[in-house]
Amino acid sequence: MRIGIGYDVHRLVKGRKLIIGGIEIPYELGLDGHSDADVLLHAIMDSVLGALALGDIGKFFPDTDQNFKDIDSKILMKEVAKYVDEMGYKISNIDSVIIAQKPKMAPHIDQMREIVASIFKVDIRDIGIKATTTEKLGFEGREEGISAQSVALLVKK
Repeated sequence: MRIGIGYDVHRLVKGRKLIIGGIEIPYELGLDGHSDADVLLHAIMDSVLGALALGDIGKFFPDTDQNFKDIDSKILMKEVAKYVDEMGYKISNIDSVIIAQKPKMAPHIDQMREIVASIFKVDIRDIGIKATTTEKLGFEGREEGISAQSVALLVKK
């Protein structure tokens, strides 16, 4: 078994779509970043890459590469899923949390879980995604940004 952790954060700005967990969430602000700035998928990818001892998404998909400008993070996650398979592992489970004061994530969580499960070809019951606020504390609480954390457990096939 191998375990990895991941963390990502992006600033909320006007003029960008809010993409979290592979879906667009209706909101007046979006996350700023080189790609689609999907904090959840980025944290999950980092946890999986960490479990494989391969580094982080910046190593594989650098923000200096224009090929990744505004790219859909689901495309990047499919590449990470290939590494899992090629190295002889499979996802045992992933557990993650989105930290955001607003908007409410609960209505979207099941769809996010379905997306992650389908990319990694696992049962939806192996993908945990939850959301929390910070009770208006910190940058998330002041609605300046959104962060996500993830833990991934991989097992040999």
